Amino acid sequence: MAANRFQDLIVWQRARELTAEVYRATRDGGLARDFGLASQLQRASVSIMANLAEGFDRNRPNEFLRSVGIAKGSCAEVMSHLYVASDVGYLPTETFDGLFARCEEIGRMLGAIQSRARQDAPSR
Repeated sequence: MAANRFQDLIVWQRARELTAEVYRATRDGGLARDFGLASQLQRASVSIMANLAEGFDRNRPNEFLRSVGIAKGSCAEVMSHLYVASDVGYLPTETFDGLFARCEEIGRMLGAIQSRARQDAPSR
């Protein structure tokens, strides 16, 4: 089934779940007091879903693919920030592992969209 709205995209739904989890994780412990890192994590996770929504609603395949690339970069940014939060003791291992696994899943999904687009592109 083709998506008719950005909300129908499974990857957008997963990014939405990640964002909610990031917001919950940044409300507790030392991370709640580290406004800079908490804000970076929140903004990067929101960026994943926002770029997917924006690119999808532009209704141009090239624009969507560009937005997928930006979203993939934001996903990597979340992962990098998670390492920092873990390294300084802000995140319990279980929380880090769950958030990181969700990022990996989203990254794979975004990579699959990119690969599919390359396969579907006309040869020159």
